[in-house]
Amino acid sequence: MRETNFFIKYLKNISNFINSLLEKNLNKLNFKNLTFLFKNNKIILTFVALFVLFISYLLLPTLYNQSYVVKELQANIQKKLEIDLKLSQNLRYNFFPKPHFIITEARVYDEQIEISKIEKLKIFVSVKNLFTPKNIVVKNLIFEKANFNLNKKNYNFFLDLLNNDFKDGSLTIKNSNIFFRNLNQDVLFINKILKMKYYYESKELKNIFYSSNKIFNIPFSTKVFFDENKSKIFSIINLDLMKLKIENELILNDNKKKGKSDFIFNKAKRSFVYEIEKNFFNFKIYDKIEEPSLNYDGKFNFKPFYSTLNGYLDEINLSYIFGKNSIISKLIKTEIFYNKNIDFKLNINADNVYKNENFNNINLNSKIVDGLIDADNTKFEWRNFADFELVETLIFIREGELILDGKLDIKVNNYNKIYKFFLTPKKYRKKINQIDLNFTYNFDKKVAELKDIKIDNKINKNVNKILNNVILKKDDFQNKIYLKNILNKAIKSYAG
Repeated sequence: MRETNFFIKYLKNISNFINSLLEKNLNKLNFKNLTFLFKNNKIILTFVALFVLFISYLLLPTLYNQSYVVKELQANIQKKLEIDLKLSQNLRYNFFPKPHFIITEARVYDEQIEISKIEKLKIFVSVKNLFTPKNIVVKNLIFEKANFNLNKKNYNFFLDLLNNDFKDGSLTIKNSNIFFRNLNQDVLFINKILKMKYYYESKELKNIFYSSNKIFNIPFSTKVFFDENKSKIFSIINLDLMKLKIENELILNDNKKKGKSDFIFNKAKRSFVYEIEKNFFNFKIYDKIEEPSLNYDGKFNFKPFYSTLNGYLDEINLSYIFGKNSIISKLIKTEIFYNKNIDFKLNINADNVYKNENFNNINLNSKIVDGLIDADNTKFEWRNFADFELVETLIFIREGELILDGKLDIKVNNYNKIYKFFLTPKKYRKKINQIDLNFTYNFDKKVAELKDIKIDNKINKNVNKILNNVILKKDDFQNKIYLKNILNKAIKSYAG
């Protein structure tokens, strides 16, 4: 041991001597001085000897007993991260660019149950104390190509890692996957980790967890950290594809957790308050908490997975729901809802449609069951002229475009007012009580295909031919003129 300590002191003294020489003479160096140095064999030999000595020191771990090194590294990591980690004996050592060990295959356990298999583990160690395996200090860790299997019992695994001390090193996870499963081991969804990193931010004096991910093919990033007392968790989620940012604050409590989120979407801000208790997740959404004109409430039951969302609005903006760039439209196009494990019901009531005074008393219904999405029993009124109802519907993706297919039942309450609205000549104003039709609507192209049109249970071929292909414009005023013209054409054909 004395010889080892003497050797370390010797290396330190040489290092201090070299630094002292450099500080004194670096500014004095010129071409002539450099030529002298290169010609001076003693100086060159000294540097070569020091370089060889340093490389020899870095290569010391290659001489150690492999099993003993694995044992020490495993104990060091378990202490550092407070996880149950088992390392294989497939060990390699490299000193470039920094001293590190590479272990092929490692496993993480939770209560003796394997929750992760890591294909490659890189363990970066301090350049100091390489003389014995027992003195090696683990600095940075990199997990590569790991698969994590989490469920209700251990879903906090990644959050718990944030409680460790990262002042002297970081943890990085690359090209990995998180499989969220129910207690029957069925996969609910997969979160792909592009890069996840735990580190200590010296300016903010706290641990930070940053992750770049993909879920249902939607890229997003997350930043998470605790407050000083670790009684609150703060997180920031960015979904650049949807131009959505979520700032969240969660108050921790053993029995019930309460939180608040702010959703910032295209400069519009929504506030979201929620409670988490056992198997339930309850929430409310407001545009303004003080004087809300928009609000939703919902409930998620995780055992079994079942959810409902109810909402009330003064007016509903359909472009926010089904527009080409809306969040819901993009989510549906990712096909994330085509999952038999999802059971979801939506009910939104609104007095009016945004920028359309003709439609009111909207009752938007939708559900997801066995991987199928429909809008059955959605109802709305056209002033007091007619009542509309969607039945036997299906929402799906065709060639990357959002499609709604189904039947439309129209109960005519006042056909005279309808004719007056369309400025239909009086000689064509034939009495109508009921209209039924099948339709297919393309939300991206704004094209409606109407077929099997029945007026009072009778099919008129000419009416079907005229209304078979309805193409809506971007401008609302153009749409009004276009619809009046095409519907009057169909009315005249029906009246004969």
